[in-house]
Amino acid sequence: MVWLAVFLAVMGAFCLAFGAQRQGSAVKADTGGLALSSNGFLRLLRNPRWVFGLLLLISGMAMNSVALVTAPLTVVQPIGAIALVITTVVNTKDQGLTINRATVVAICACVTGSALFVLLAVNVTEENHHVSASDELTIVLLLTLAVGLFGTLAAVFKHRMSAFVYILGAGVLFGFVAVLTRTIGKHLLDPNGLFLLNVQWYTVLAIAAAGGLGSWFVQSAYSTGPPDLVIAGLTVIDPIVGIAIGIAILGELRPDVQAVTAIAMGTAATLAIVGVIALSRHHPEVSKRRKDAKPASGRRS
Repeated sequence: MVWLAVFLAVMGAFCLAFGAQRQGSAVKADTGGLALSSNGFLRLLRNPRWVFGLLLLISGMAMNSVALVTAPLTVVQPIGAIALVITTVVNTKDQGLTINRATVVAICACVTGSALFVLLAVNVTEENHHVSASDELTIVLLLTLAVGLFGTLAAVFKHRMSAFVYILGAGVLFGFVAVLTRTIGKHLLDPNGLFLLNVQWYTVLAIAAAGGLGSWFVQSAYSTGPPDLVIAGLTVIDPIVGIAIGIAILGELRPDVQAVTAIAMGTAATLAIVGVIALSRHHPEVSKRRKDAKPASGRRS
């Protein structure tokens, strides 16, 4: 079963990579590098390239979910990070760009930091098989704050938000969504036999709101930056947020964790996030946009 999980994780990584590249190129062609509008999003629903990318992303997430069920997190999660490498290579070739040294260093930081964080976290955490109503409500309230914060930023700074802010928001929101989705799954499998009656309405509402805003952020990130950033959010920020919620709220941290391990986890997470920031600033596509923008601003003056 482990080898099947490895195969599914690798195939899932390829689907995520090519799906992000297909959607990213479709959004860029539709928006011309400008902020995504509601009318633009409706046009994308009729774009075959964008729809194909969506199907690939859904397939990749499904494969990764099955892999996580059939194999340990330490085996599956680091494999998913290779999607970032694949996306970078495919996108730079599609755009006719050359991968610079800063991008290579940023990707290495993302993959290494996220993989180390997951490996360390698995060794110091234990799954909480029973999520209390108070813990679930706490997560929903925090997610409500996150939705309010990022939603306000999107409304106020719609045409001035960077791709990094979009993907940071998407990573945080989908991290919460993953935790609450797993919580709903546990409710459905509860031996009391109540199934859907165990599921709280506010949890479903919170997932819908966060999933909708997170999806909008992903598409907006495509219009303002390279698709590599989207994959970075899905494979780096998302799991870090999910594990952090498990440790801070659900009490999944083992009592015998040493301070050195905790510091190492913080360092690994910081390395991964710094890699995402560096990718958003030094990616060849970002550099090309910055150079193209300078002559345009010079002509306007």
